[in-house]
Amino acid sequence: MNIVISQPMFLPWIGLFEQIKLTDYLVFYDDVQLPQGRSFMSRVQIKNASGITWLSAPIDRNLSGNLINESYLISQSQQDWRGKHLKTLRHCYAKAPFFKKMYELADQIYSFPSNNLAEFNQNAIKNINSWLGFHPFYAKSSELKIYGKSTQRLVNICNQFQAKSYITGLGALNYIEYDQFEDIGIDVRYMNYRKLPYQQLHGEFTPYVTILDAIANCGEDVQELICSNSIYWKEFVNESN
Repeated sequence: MNIVISQPMFLPWIGLFEQIKLTDYLVFYDDVQLPQGRSFMSRVQIKNASGITWLSAPIDRNLSGNLINESYLISQSQQDWRGKHLKTLRHCYAKAPFFKKMYELADQIYSFPSNNLAEFNQNAIKNINSWLGFHPFYAKSSELKIYGKSTQRLVNICNQFQAKSYITGLGALNYIEYDQFEDIGIDVRYMNYRKLPYQQLHGEFTPYVTILDAIANCGEDVQELICSNSIYWKEFVNESN
């Protein structure tokens, strides 16, 4: 059994969904501190005629706490940022061959009523997963009541689900302690992203935009782009060196 433990990002890039394709369990790591400043919890890259730009969801700092699941988006009565995002997506991707499919999905995502940041992002990821045909078992770290610091908490979550492989992105290189996983027989595996290019609007290809870009440009053929594998950490580190 494979597990992915990920902070709930805002309309993520295709790489997250490559992780999800490989996993049995997706645990939203929602009760950790919201990164200070601008982060992928509340913004994502898209492309327009000028190149790369950002969709940013405004955080209501007066209502929000320190954790991701304590963070709230500004309400529609204060600012129609959801409508603005949809207009931006229409402006940027109206000429894409599968714009209608992407826009219907985006409209469904932005119609979600909750202003809680974690709930909004989790719902968006679930909707995209369903569109892609991915159906992992979902859980939230805030509901598991599993404790521990840093690597130990991740190990405890993996152990709870009897996972044999923990699949993670490259950010874990900065902090993960492999022996804690290996002591209880869990493999740590890094994503080996292929970043396959596809025909994008607006200039040179970049893989780091929201997956909505790939859906608008490729439609159901986006499945062919979701083909990266994972690699055992020792092999990954050796290749990186």
